[in-house]
Amino acid sequence: MRNSFGHIFTLTTFGESHGAAVGGVVDGMPAGVPIDLGFIQQELNRRKPGQSKITTARKEADEVELLSGVMDGVSTGCPIGFVVRNTNQHSSDYDNMKNLFRPSHADYTYQQKYGIRDHRGGGRSSARITISRCVAGALAKLALRQLGITVEAYTQQVGALKITGSYRDYDLSLREENPVRCPDAGMARQMEDLIQEVKGAGDTIGGVIACVIKGCPVGLGEPEFDKLHASLGHAMLSINAVKGFEYGEGFSGVEARGSQQNDVFVCHEGAVSTLTNHSGGIQGGISNGEDIFFRVAFKPVATLLMEQDTIDKEGRAVKLTAKGRHDPCVLPRAVPVVEAMAAITLLDHYLMNKTVHL
Repeated sequence: MRNSFGHIFTLTTFGESHGAAVGGVVDGMPAGVPIDLGFIQQELNRRKPGQSKITTARKEADEVELLSGVMDGVSTGCPIGFVVRNTNQHSSDYDNMKNLFRPSHADYTYQQKYGIRDHRGGGRSSARITISRCVAGALAKLALRQLGITVEAYTQQVGALKITGSYRDYDLSLREENPVRCPDAGMARQMEDLIQEVKGAGDTIGGVIACVIKGCPVGLGEPEFDKLHASLGHAMLSINAVKGFEYGEGFSGVEARGSQQNDVFVCHEGAVSTLTNHSGGIQGGISNGEDIFFRVAFKPVATLLMEQDTIDKEGRAVKLTAKGRHDPCVLPRAVPVVEAMAAITLLDHYLMNKTVHL
């Protein structure tokens, strides 16, 4: 089982949803970066359960403890080990699922691949494991901050409800002022109402998270198998419940002609830029200095609080009514996870171009 991500800035994770803790080791963190523990905890708070009425009711403090790699408030360049304790597991809620395969979950595939699975909250396949990604992402953001690079994601669509226009049309800081994390207050209220309606029916719903990276220098990305957009796609598609990734104009761009899609280069006082940014800040797999933007599609959460047909380990048809505490829509808590994986990917590619000192 591969549990590591990255080339130079790497994250190795451990833990299960109902185990003692979730944690990881970040290697390749540049030395001398100020480590703001309050900022790291803030990023975890954006992801943690129980933060609003449209998220799971599981109550966890999700307090991070850094075990190594930091001295006198700055990174030493050594591996940074960290741990977040699990304190509010209700494992008995999953007793009725021990011998069943939940529809659209990893139960069947894990059982077939490993011959064993942790039925308690999904074990290793649980979205709770994204805690480690958010810690590593916060560390990456602290390093990117020194370079003037920012990463901001937001909820663009829930079900059929979506905001139109580009990220430039909104003040993205407003996304944190509502539980859906949408920068449009009016649409956020509609999205919240829809999620509440779906939750009341015991059902779930999906949507789309958009993300923009600003301040990225020219030259990040490799021209063949480690294209920057390929690395971002790998990062996003590794997140629980993700079903699609597109950058720049994405799939909608196929309706246009090349004469409409090409980004024309201009030079002003020695600085090269493009008049448009249909490419999404990446050309030939390498960043061109423009804003990088992409979208990530999330499916509806697979656990439904309603009766479903399924089979047990013996192949017999059975009825399943799930128990426990679950998100009716993963998007609000997935926004910081998308940001984290984008930040990890950007810093990793930056370090592949530069030395380990910022």
